[in-house]
Amino acid sequence: MRCHLYSTRLLSLLFTFCLFSGVALAQSGAPVKGTVLDQTRQPLGFATIMLVHLPDSAIAHSQMADEAGTYLFEKVAAGRYVVKASRIDFNTALSQPFEVNGQPVQVPAILATPKTTALKEVVVQGKRPLLEQQADRLILNVEKLNTAGENALEVLKNAPGIRIDKDDNILFRGSGGVNVMLNGKMTYMNGAELSAYLKSLPASAVSKVELMANPPASYDAAGTAGIINIQLKRELTKGMNGTLSAGTGYGKYEKAWAGLNLNYNLGKVSFYTRLNTGHYNSYNRLTMEREIRDSLYRSVNFWHPITKSVNVVAGADYFISKQHTVGFMVKGYTSPQDVLTTSNSVNYDVPGNPIGNVQMHNPRDVTSHNYSLNVNYKFDIDTTGRSLTFDSDFVRYRNAADELFTNQFFGQTVVSENALEELQSFSDADVRIFALKLDYVHPLANNWKAETGWKSSWVRNDADIRFERREEDRWLNDVRRTNHFLYDENINAGYVSLSKKVSKALSLKAGLRAEQTISEGNSLTLKNVANRNYWRFFPSVFVGYTPSEDHQFSTSYSRRISRPNYRSLNPFTFYSDPYTGLLGNPFLQPSFSNSFMVSYSFKSFQVLSISYLQEKDFVMEVVTQNDDTKESISTPKNLSRARSLSFSSGGTLPVRKWWNANLQVQGSLNKVTTPVQGEQYNQEQFSWDLSTDHNFILPKNFSVQYSAYYSSPSVSGLFRNKASYLMSIGGKKTFLDGRATVSLKLNDIFDTARFRAHLRYANVNMYWQNEWESRRLNLTLDYKFGNSKIKTARSRRTGTSDEENRVSK
Repeated sequence: MRCHLYSTRLLSLLFTFCLFSGVALAQSGAPVKGTVLDQTRQPLGFATIMLVHLPDSAIAHSQMADEAGTYLFEKVAAGRYVVKASRIDFNTALSQPFEVNGQPVQVPAILATPKTTALKEVVVQGKRPLLEQQADRLILNVEKLNTAGENALEVLKNAPGIRIDKDDNILFRGSGGVNVMLNGKMTYMNGAELSAYLKSLPASAVSKVELMANPPASYDAAGTAGIINIQLKRELTKGMNGTLSAGTGYGKYEKAWAGLNLNYNLGKVSFYTRLNTGHYNSYNRLTMEREIRDSLYRSVNFWHPITKSVNVVAGADYFISKQHTVGFMVKGYTSPQDVLTTSNSVNYDVPGNPIGNVQMHNPRDVTSHNYSLNVNYKFDIDTTGRSLTFDSDFVRYRNAADELFTNQFFGQTVVSENALEELQSFSDADVRIFALKLDYVHPLANNWKAETGWKSSWVRNDADIRFERREEDRWLNDVRRTNHFLYDENINAGYVSLSKKVSKALSLKAGLRAEQTISEGNSLTLKNVANRNYWRFFPSVFVGYTPSEDHQFSTSYSRRISRPNYRSLNPFTFYSDPYTGLLGNPFLQPSFSNSFMVSYSFKSFQVLSISYLQEKDFVMEVVTQNDDTKESISTPKNLSRARSLSFSSGGTLPVRKWWNANLQVQGSLNKVTTPVQGEQYNQEQFSWDLSTDHNFILPKNFSVQYSAYYSSPSVSGLFRNKASYLMSIGGKKTFLDGRATVSLKLNDIFDTARFRAHLRYANVNMYWQNEWESRRLNLTLDYKFGNSKIKTARSRRTGTSDEENRVSK
C-alpha cells in the first residue's frame, strides 16, 4: 500500500495531540472520600457513588465503591456537594451537604437500608419503557419492560424507529445501514450471524439500548442510519452463568441451530465465550421480466443454498487495578455452503408465443470464514472521569467458491451460437483489516467535558477469479470473465468534541471529525488503476432539553460519509445468467449526507421524531440494456441527489395489565433528482410503514404474541417498490422458576411477504418479484444456568467496524 510522507506526519501529530491533551486540560481540586455501610454498619461493597453538585443537582463525578464500601474522588472543584449512594437491593442514601474549598474532605459514613420489596420492584407487569433523551442519543431502559422469556433481538422491537425485516436484519429509521454495538464495542457480526447471536442472548441480560441517529464525532463517520448500542447488565456477584439455546424450524426446507453463551467472573479476571452453530436449508426465487423492443424476456432464477455455520467468540478482561484494565477478544467464523442455482429465461414475441429460451444449471461450492483479534487497554487516570483507551484490531475475511455453469439454448438463441455452453470458475476473495485507535476523555470545570482521539486503518482486498470455457475436451481461459483485482486503502481520522451540562434540563454537545482516505484500486487483468486521496470534515451538534421527567426534547445534526464496498469497485462482470450480470465500477466516489433530526417524547413514548436527510453522489445500481444482445448489466453508479423528509412515532403501551402493545408508525417523502444515461430522472413519492406487536400474558407463565407489518408503495433510488405486508403469531411458556423458556412461532402466516419493484427509464422497462422462505414454523428452547448476577465483560469499542461493514455488502 502506498503511504505518503504527509500521511505519516499526520499520524504523528494526531498521536501527540491525543497523548498530551491531558496535560493541556489538567485541572486542580481537593480529594473527597468516605464509606457506605448497611444497617448493621457492615461495608456495602460495589455501591454506585455519585457526587452531586448543589444547588443544580448536576452529577459532578460518579464511581463504584470497592469491596470495603470506600470511595475516593481525587480532584473536586470548589463548591457545595452531597454524596448519593445506591445499589439495586438497597434504598438510595444521601450524605449531609458539605463544602469543598481546596482542603481534603472526609464525608461521614453513609448508612443504607435494604429494600423490603425488591422483588416486586424488579418484576414489573405492564409498565411502559422509560425513554431517556440525551443530547446525542435516545436511551431505552429495558429493565422497565416486561421481557420475560424474550431475547435481545425481540427487545429491539420496543425501541422507537427500529424494525426487524424478513431476514431478522435490524432496520433503523427504515435503513439497514446501521452499526450495532454491544457494551460499546462492535459486535463483529452482521446479517444472519448477528441475529443468531442476539436470539441466543436473553432479554434479562440487557440493561438498555442506546439509539444514535446522528452519532457523535468519536464514532466513525461512515453510514447514514446511525448506531445502536446494546448495553448488558453489569451485576456484582462472582461466579459463572450462561445460556443454552436450541431450535428447529421448517418452511419449505428444514433448519436447526444451537448456541451457548457463557460468562465466568473471578473478580480480577472476567472470561466470556459464545458458541453458535446451525444448519440452514433455504431458497430464494427471483422472477424478472424485461421488455426489449417488441419482445418480452421472462426469467425465473431459483437459488437453493444449504449452509452449515459455526461461530465462536471468546475473550477476557483483566482488572489489574482500579485504574488499569487490559483485555482481548478472538473470534472465528466458518460457513461452508452448497448452492444450486437454476434459471429459465424465455423469450416471447408480440402475440405472447415463446420463441426461444435458455436454461442454466449452476452448482456451487462456497467456503466463507473469518477470524479477528482485538487487544484493548484502558487507563482510568483519576476518579473525575479522565480516561485513556487504546484498541488494536486485526480482521481477516476469506471467501472461496468453485462453480460450474451449464447453459442450454433453445429456439432463437442470442448470446451464443452453440446449443450448449459449459463454463467453470474458481474465485478467491481475501480481505485483511488492521486498525489502531486511541480515545481520551477529560472532564473540565463547570460541567464541561472534552473528548479527543485518533484512528488509523489499513485494508488489503485481493479478489481473484478465473473463468474457463469448455472447448471440445479442453478447458480454456475465458478472458471475458477472468479478472484479478487488488484494492488497498488507508484511512486516518482524528476528532475533538466538547459537551456541557448547562443545567439539570439543558445539555449541549458539539464535535468535529476529520478523515483522510488514501486508496488504490488495481485491476491487474484489465490494467486499470484508480487512485483516491482526499480529506473531509464531519461536524456534529446536539442539544437536549428535559424540562420535566415527562417531557423530553432533542435536536441534532451530523455530516456523514458512505464509502463504496470493496466488491463494487472491482471492474469485472459477474454473470448470473447469459442475459444478466453485475459489473463493478472502480471510479465510484464516496457519497456524503447531511442529517437533521428533532424529536419529542412524552412519558417514555416517542410522540414524534422528524428527520431530514440529504445525500449527494449516493450510490445506486443502474441497469444498462443492450437491445441487440439482449443483455442487461447492473452497475453501481454515483447519482446526483436524494432527499428524504421522514417522521416516526412509537413506543410500548400498557393496554391492560395482561396486554402490552408496541406500535411503530413511520412516514417518508423521498425525492430523487439525477441524470441517468443522458436523460434527467425525477422521482418523488410519499410512503409509510406500520408495525405492531402484542404480548398477551396468560396464567401459569404462558403468553401469546401477535405481530403485523405493512409497507406502502415507495421509491428507493431508481426503483419503484410495491406494497408488502405480513402477519405472525407465536406462544411461549416459561418454567423451572423462569430459567427455561420454550417458544413456538409461525412467521408470515399467509405467506404474503414479497419484494416487488419496477424500473423504468431510457430503454429500460423491468419488473422484479423476489420470494423467499418467509412462512416458517420455529420451535426454540432457552435455558439459563448458574448465577444470574454475573458482572459481564466491560464496555469497549473496537476500531474496525466501518471497514468490516463494507466487506459483505
